Amino acid sequence: MDAVENATQHRAGTPGKRATVVGAGIAGLAAALRLHRQGWDVVVLERAPARRSSGYLVNLHGPGHDAAERLGLLPALVPRDIGFFTSILVHADGREKFRIPSAVAEAAVGSRALSVFRGDLESALYDAVTGLVDIRFGSTVRAVAQTAEEVTVTLDDGTRLHADLLLGADGVHSRVRELVFGAEDEYFVDLGHMVGAFPLESLPAQVPDGTGITFIGPGRTAAVMNLGPRRSSAFFTYRCPDPKTERSLGAGPALTRAFGDLGGGVAEALRGVEADAYFDSVGQVVMDRWSHGRVVLLGDAAWCLTVFAGYGAALALDGADRLGTAVAERPDDIAAALDTWERSLRPEVLKRQALARKGISRFAPPTRLHVWTGEMMLRAIQLPGIRGLVQRAIERANN
Repeated sequence: MDAVENATQHRAGTPGKRATVVGAGIAGLAAALRLHRQGWDVVVLERAPARRSSGYLVNLHGPGHDAAERLGLLPALVPRDIGFFTSILVHADGREKFRIPSAVAEAAVGSRALSVFRGDLESALYDAVTGLVDIRFGSTVRAVAQTAEEVTVTLDDGTRLHADLLLGADGVHSRVRELVFGAEDEYFVDLGHMVGAFPLESLPAQVPDGTGITFIGPGRTAAVMNLGPRRSSAFFTYRCPDPKTERSLGAGPALTRAFGDLGGGVAEALRGVEADAYFDSVGQVVMDRWSHGRVVLLGDAAWCLTVFAGYGAALALDGADRLGTAVAERPDDIAAALDTWERSLRPEVLKRQALARKGISRFAPPTRLHVWTGEMMLRAIQLPGIRGLVQRAIERANN
């Protein structure tokens, strides 16, 4: 049935602008929350049939922490904060090399920081918007059309949604980007690596309580954290010349092939990998423009920093918050508002993308010499004078 939703419907008692958000991840839910608070009627479309959550850690510090505070998320996130923990670097067989005490990381990053699982951040956002915005799961976008006055989204079931603004926050493989801006291969820059991450239901016995073990070798890194029930996870990344073939294997077989020779709890963690584990190629989205008329891309759909940046969730929150400010200041000139937003955010995105590319050698060192050099730097960070330099460098990066 070709259902057409009335373009004049608004939330009772709150007449105003309408937004359609595609993607119920961090960027999409944060944007929905921000726009709702400004009086917008918001519909969130998610192609998955139900909520999904990945089990890897995300860090919120600097502007990301500030945005979480402005969005009112801290009361929900602070109790879920993993905090700082001791990291143990190990040999391939699991023997300890050296430890980095939690106090070192805390001194470097500072107190205004949170480390939470991505699923916990998404849950906090979802809880904040539940009952306030219309969230529709199992909804796939088939077409997008726009005029000077509105943008229309057609779904696979024939439903059409009319809005003043369409936000594509549907991830690195964005359907909105494909429909409005062009095919993915025009914008996706493959960095030649794979990444896998998932929560651990069974605590790894070979990893001491309250610690995380990390193996860093040529072309690969494996990390397993034992931080208690519902707080433990595993993270893997490795060089890969053929991501398409690797994805076809699936997370379990591919990660086992790449890391099954390691000790120290890695093999035990790999036995816990599930079919819905996060597993994908690593790449950045590089675009000259993030908006076209009344359509704007946000988060990974627009810029995708990659896990090598360690700042994707923070920038998704910050970008959504800034977008809300921009359209609030110019609600009757959406195109101009989006231009202002993009000019303010693009320098930060470019900086973070550059840092991510530089960070590849830290996560997947090309040679044993690079591994050794990285270890020497980690050892040096524990020296009081060097620790202060690192802290100041992190502060400059976040300002």
